[in-house]
Amino acid sequence: MNWEQIEGKWKQYSGRVREKWGNLTDSDLQVIAGRRDQLIGKIQERYGIAKEEAQRQVDDFFKNFQDDATASGKTSASGEQHDHEKEKARGAGRS
Repeated sequence: MNWEQIEGKWKQYSGRVREKWGNLTDSDLQVIAGRRDQLIGKIQERYGIAKEEAQRQVDDFFKNFQDDATASGKTSASGEQHDHEKEKARGAGRS
C-alpha cells in the first residue's frame, strides 16, 4: 500500500491509526490527513520517541495493515477482489 492510497482513504484508516496511537487527537488526525511525515511527527511529539522509532512503528503498522486486508478479504488496496479470486469463488459453487 502506498501513501497516495492512504491519503485518499485517510478517513477510513484514521480510526485504526487512533486505535494504535490513542494519544493522537481528532485534531491531530485532521492535520495529518494521511501524510506520512505528519503522522511520524505527531507520534514523536505525543509519545516522546525518536524519529527513527516513529518511522519504524508507522511502516510496520501499515505493512501489517496491508497484510491484514489482503489475508482477510483477499482484496486489492481499492477493496476489490482480484479476478482470480472472483473466478475461484464462482467455481466453488459448481459441482
